Amino acid sequence: MFTPKDDVVARGRKTIIRRKRLSDLAQDYSWRTDEELAQYDAAPPLRLPLQEFARTWESEMRFTDAPLRNMAIEEETGQRIGNIMYYNVDRWRQEAELGISIGLRYYWGQGYGSDAVRAIVRYLFQTTQLQRIYLHTLNWNVRAQKAFQKAGFVPCGTSFRGPHTFIVMETLRPHWAQLPHPRQR
Repeated sequence: MFTPKDDVVARGRKTIIRRKRLSDLAQDYSWRTDEELAQYDAAPPLRLPLQEFARTWESEMRFTDAPLRNMAIEEETGQRIGNIMYYNVDRWRQEAELGISIGLRYYWGQGYGSDAVRAIVRYLFQTTQLQRIYLHTLNWNVRAQKAFQKAGFVPCGTSFRGPHTFIVMETLRPHWAQLPHPRQR
């Protein structure tokens, strides 16, 4: 599968971060309705019919800045494996929150998530004035915490939402600049 160059936002060693396409809709729906993936998001699985999800998804992609902030992750041959996004952008505090989901289980635990996170953080620090990027990960999701640490994030607190406890992790621009980073392709 070929990824058009103008769709590509960032590249890692193993991943390509690209803008979403209409053809991503069905896979997004499948991932959002998956019981196991929803647990990692601390949310109930989506229960909307596909047609209603499609209307909302298309509207967000056309009439908001979602296409700039909600992107697809592909592995090096062009297979789409997940999503990565940044949101809660606070220009005054110069920070944004990061979220990632690897939807294809085959790619779990193989370094694709941390590679995609490094690629998007590098992109954000190179193209914006952001000084801090943070994320929340469930306290029991040790695999994700290790992947985020591998990508340069450090724990900085705890937060709570309903019955869920989250580890808050961050990376700061000065800290990020001093990290050894694998060569990009």
